Amino acid sequence: MKIKTKLTFGVGFLFLMIIVLSVVSGWYINQLKRDTNNILMANYNTLLYSRNMLLTLEDVKSDPMAFSTFQKHLQKQQKNVTELGEKEATENVASHFELLKTEPENQQIISSIRKDIAELMRLNMEAIEHKSSIADTTAYNAITVVSVVGTLCFLLAFILLINLPANIANPIQELSNSIKQIANQNYKERVHFESHSEFGELARSFNIMAEKIQAYSESKLDRIIKGKRRIETLIDNMHDPVIGIDEHKIVLFVNDEALKISGLKKEQLVGKQIQDVAINNDLIREMIKEIIAGTPINPNEEPMKIYADAKESYFEKEVIDINIIPTGESDSQFIGQVIMLKNITPFKELDLAKTNFMGTVSHEFKTPISSIKMGLQLLENNRIGELNSEQKNLVDGIKEDTERLLKITSELLNITQVESGVMQLNIKKSSVAEIVDYAVMANKAAAEQKQIDIQVKLSDDADFVTADSEKTSWVLNNLLSNAIRYSHENSKVTVEVYPENDKILFAVKDQGRGIEKEYQEKIFDRYFRIPGTRKEGTGLGLTISKQFVEAQGGTIFVESEIGEGSRFWFKLNSYT
Repeated sequence: MKIKTKLTFGVGFLFLMIIVLSVVSGWYINQLKRDTNNILMANYNTLLYSRNMLLTLEDVKSDPMAFSTFQKHLQKQQKNVTELGEKEATENVASHFELLKTEPENQQIISSIRKDIAELMRLNMEAIEHKSSIADTTAYNAITVVSVVGTLCFLLAFILLINLPANIANPIQELSNSIKQIANQNYKERVHFESHSEFGELARSFNIMAEKIQAYSESKLDRIIKGKRRIETLIDNMHDPVIGIDEHKIVLFVNDEALKISGLKKEQLVGKQIQDVAINNDLIREMIKEIIAGTPINPNEEPMKIYADAKESYFEKEVIDINIIPTGESDSQFIGQVIMLKNITPFKELDLAKTNFMGTVSHEFKTPISSIKMGLQLLENNRIGELNSEQKNLVDGIKEDTERLLKITSELLNITQVESGVMQLNIKKSSVAEIVDYAVMANKAAAEQKQIDIQVKLSDDADFVTADSEKTSWVLNNLLSNAIRYSHENSKVTVEVYPENDKILFAVKDQGRGIEKEYQEKIFDRYFRIPGTRKEGTGLGLTISKQFVEAQGGTIFVESEIGEGSRFWFKLNSYT
């Protein structure tokens, strides 16, 4: 039977039973009302009239108005004759009353009237008892019929309450569970409704769908397995170590390169909690420290140095989060991570070779440059001979180029020291005034050429700093030199030094064009130049300055607005 038919039949039959119950209840109530009215309207009035006539009969001797009162009640009774024998009794009362009018003192007539009224009352009392029994029977029948019909309605409603929700909800629940099984790729799930209702049709349609999905899945399974093996082979043949973990940090796969550098076997990793493996393996512990701590990888972190393939190798670590959007959903779901180590050993070797080459070349340049400077000094000595104006201009040009070349060579030597890690610091109590004076004197001539006023604001509380005096002077000199170079003529450059907490802050402020926001983070990168500026120097000055400051435990920053100039500052520990 169809669900719609069941609902129509059940609810319709219950509605019909309620109507029947209402009709029967109304009919019996009407019957009871009628029987009650019969008692009240007829017999009760007769008893009332009879009582009044008896009371009036006692006063006929003393009250002249008693006859008219008796006559009035008698007339009402004559109009209210309803029972068998009541008419004769009423007529007897009337005939005896007529006799009483002629003989008011006759006690025998009065006694007869009393007997007639008593008979009248007896007839109505019996009628009341009879009608009361009829009303009781009607009430009993009403209770019986209404109870039976009400019980049938209750039973029908109870049956519908028990069966109808279950007939509708149970198939829906079973179908929902089966759909979840299909969603979980259990394509063998089937539903079986033996009814011929809409649910039966739905079950057959669901089973057909599941069979087709199962057939489709089985037809694609071989292709999926091949694709999985292809990916596994690809990962195994990668030259970079790769480890994959799921959202619970269980190792899913690991390639041969990762096994080689970790010294582990595949069965020691795959299927294990990676943090459990890391307890006994330093390399794995180093690889997952950010994952366990929940922190991002620092891009400036030094590469991992690992002894592999009978040599020291360098690797950069990268952790990739894997998020997917499940079919039919809109929110992404985290399913794991892939840890990759990029082998940068060849680049590291090239960088080291480049550093060595730069160091060698710079060192070799210093000797001929020193010879050139010595020759220039001899040419400028009047004892060697007088130079004409053209010769002096040539000597001055050679001298400027030699100074520039010597500065470039010094910067290259400094950067090679930084890159090779052989930079030596002599950190001690250093005079702030001496550092500032050195930088100002070194740039005094360049400032005078552009008519730039160098203003020094040295706080009285900034006396000494814990630093390498030579390296710090070099940094301040480089910042001041850049400020003069990029400032407009007839402008001002300010050097400020003041204490800030337990630090000493050195700042150089110019009035140049300023630096765009997008370039301020890159200004300390090696060889970086702001687009549109003159190409002077090597582009290593700020890089070396940053390395010198950070090597002493300090920090260096830049603040700049276009059209308002730039302010470079760095902090070092104050001497206490």
